[in-house]
Amino acid sequence: MSDQTVRKSSIGRTVSAYVTLTKPRVLELLLVSTVPVMFLAQGGLPDLWLVLATVIGGSMSAGSAGAFNMYLDRDIDAHMHRTENRPLVTGEVSPRGALIFSWTLAIVSTVWLWFTTNWLTAVLSASAIFFYVVIYTMILKRRTEQNIIWGGIAGCFPVLIGWSAVTGSLDWPAFILFLLVFLWTPPHYWPLSMKYKDDYDDVDVPMLGVTRSASQVGLQVILYAWATVACSLLLVPVAHMGLVYTVSALVFGGWFVYESHRLYSRAVRGGEPRPMRVFHASITYLTLIFLAVAVDPLLPF
Repeated sequence: MSDQTVRKSSIGRTVSAYVTLTKPRVLELLLVSTVPVMFLAQGGLPDLWLVLATVIGGSMSAGSAGAFNMYLDRDIDAHMHRTENRPLVTGEVSPRGALIFSWTLAIVSTVWLWFTTNWLTAVLSASAIFFYVVIYTMILKRRTEQNIIWGGIAGCFPVLIGWSAVTGSLDWPAFILFLLVFLWTPPHYWPLSMKYKDDYDDVDVPMLGVTRSASQVGLQVILYAWATVACSLLLVPVAHMGLVYTVSALVFGGWFVYESHRLYSRAVRGGEPRPMRVFHASITYLTLIFLAVAVDPLLPF
């Protein structure tokens, strides 16, 4: 193997490691809740350059938050099976490199959104980073089982960012979708905390899956799932949603609630709860709901 090939391979691994710092899977989910809201705010097809600019800025912003999170959590990541291969644990990225990368993305994303969208969108983006890094990662995560409820607010900001990028302001439909994501986050993440209960217990992170029994977690998942679906239906009268969204909210919401009840039923009976089934169902549910949010304004019914 030539020296040039080795260098290219090394550069490729380094780039891949820094991309991993941004938590690409989480990033995809955040963008799913940003772009459809732009369609709703516009009442149709938004300016494509504005969509691209918002996606670029939002990606850098979310990537910054993810990288800061990995930098701050590198001590516990080293002791959890789910995170033991993260770049800061394996040494592919140095702590200093990760911190510089995080700050660079945070500053560039804020400046980018300020000049390509508007000041409100830039402020909301910076606020999302602050909330995820300081409120969730630094303050709540290691101190309370309610961490994901309030820390999850950071994941709701993309909805406001998408709306404000188009309108330069905020309105009730955006706040309802913000609340929808807020209520959706616990039944999305708590099943994951059940799956990795031992990991979180080993590093003294009080996720609900650690501090409560499976049946208690299952009950909380049901309550939040029902609340999420109820909130999704509020959008129908407030934003004058049509048939596509209304049917989607009812059908996909019913499926999400059904999966939540199955988790609880298995836990109560002492069987294997299969929490990842609800985890993956929650992702599919949110994706389909926001797809309906995007499609509905494009249709006359």
